[in-house]
Amino acid sequence: METNIISNMLNDEKTLLEEAKHEIKDAYLEDDRPWVVGYSGGKDSTVVCQLVFDSLKELDTKDLHKKVYIISSDTLVETPLIIQSINTTLHRIQTEALEIGLPIETHKVKPEPSESFWGNIIGKGYPSPNQQMRWCTDRMKIDPANKFVKDKVSKFGEVIMLLGVREDESATRANVIKSHSVEGKRMMKHSTLPNAYVFAPIKKFSLDDVWEYLLNHNSPWGDDNTELYKLYQDSSSGECPLVVDKTVKESAGSCGNSRFGCWTCTVVNEDKALNGFIENGEEWMRPLLEFRNWLAEIRDDRTRRMKYRMNGQIYFLEVQTEEFNGTLHAVIPKKGSRAKSVLPISEENFNIVEENNLSTYLKKNNVDLSAPGDDNILIIKNDGKYAQLGLGPFTMETRQEILRYLLETQRDLNHPTDPNFDLIQEEELRVIRKYWLEKGDWEDSLPTLYNEVMGADLDWDYNDQPLFDGDQITDLEILCEQNDIDFKLVKKLVSIEKDYSGYKVKRGIYDEIEKALTQDYLHL
Repeated sequence: METNIISNMLNDEKTLLEEAKHEIKDAYLEDDRPWVVGYSGGKDSTVVCQLVFDSLKELDTKDLHKKVYIISSDTLVETPLIIQSINTTLHRIQTEALEIGLPIETHKVKPEPSESFWGNIIGKGYPSPNQQMRWCTDRMKIDPANKFVKDKVSKFGEVIMLLGVREDESATRANVIKSHSVEGKRMMKHSTLPNAYVFAPIKKFSLDDVWEYLLNHNSPWGDDNTELYKLYQDSSSGECPLVVDKTVKESAGSCGNSRFGCWTCTVVNEDKALNGFIENGEEWMRPLLEFRNWLAEIRDDRTRRMKYRMNGQIYFLEVQTEEFNGTLHAVIPKKGSRAKSVLPISEENFNIVEENNLSTYLKKNNVDLSAPGDDNILIIKNDGKYAQLGLGPFTMETRQEILRYLLETQRDLNHPTDPNFDLIQEEELRVIRKYWLEKGDWEDSLPTLYNEVMGADLDWDYNDQPLFDGDQITDLEILCEQNDIDFKLVKKLVSIEKDYSGYKVKRGIYDEIEKALTQDYLHL
């Protein structure tokens, strides 16, 4: 009886594999549209890549008529051991494909330095991602992959994307696949990219089918699939897919608990991935975990955040109130595992200001809403409810603090195989410096900070130097204060003019000046 069950399982697996390979061959031969295969380094995408590789090997050479691009996403903050493994695998795939004459090319897609994790956080001051503000996936994963696909669409007219998505991953994923499928058609229309289609050759595979295949079929390019199995076995984490579609972003979930995600992920409360690596002997990664935990901890620290948005917009966060022993208390929520704060509403605990008097209070007390610290202002709104000033980007001082800690971590990190491993790229540092100069860092602090930590200099472009030296900046600041003119506004206007200097036609400069002059915080 037991023998029959095992026999049936093997037959089922053989049928499933034969169907998948047959479908892959048919799909490859039926038209000239090139393929883009998403590879994340995880189990599902590995199955797809192996099946495609083996299926193409079985075709006649004369039928290998179109390109297959295997792409991986490098967010520049990938878990170090995983990106190292992905780099090795991509090289092996490319080498073996060239050796046996398969039309396969491997590529890594990366975010632009201006859209990278550090470009956004340290450069622009974005708060680190959380469940409500998960800005990272679009900028660091979806957009770079989509840019690659769009380039191929512009060259070939249409492309087909092969993804390792399976219906049994979750009910949400099954519904997404079903909603994009057309009865009798193997291709699904991409929801956001015109002229791009999605082919999911293992959508009927179960988790057991995936591991059954990987552990019983050798990697055609020489990887050891048992190592991949061990990686999953040692962790409760899952796979971080190559996300190429905004409609499946939510079903893909956060990769913060995944061995295949970013080491900086702050979307989850606890980073099980880094913890798992450390518990399994990778002690050298502990400084990364400590940095990640600190970055998550400071996210909602009011003393480290500006009190208006990047565009200068002021907004209020309503404060809940509760009555205890006849006294009204403000309930200040805390994010993550921290306890909420419940304080009596009194002059002792808050600077209580009526909404209509907020502008007067800020000017009278010389409150700089972009500076570090928190004046602990509790606003009585016109409707009688209580509120706090909403939080905007990290202050410039906090951005400098983050960069200093990051560089110190990079300097002291003992990577076992790559002594030159960088946590932040030179291109990102140059972009960050540009952002800082545009936002009024006229002291040009980044090269100095870098030298203090790293004991060396990069080849900085000193054409980007500020227009004024330290003494001139001080004089200008005093002049603005004497004439009750916002110094940050003056710096912004000078930066706008500097950006447009040298252009004969300064198209757009008046729009930029208008945005600067109409920022909310200037007109409270």
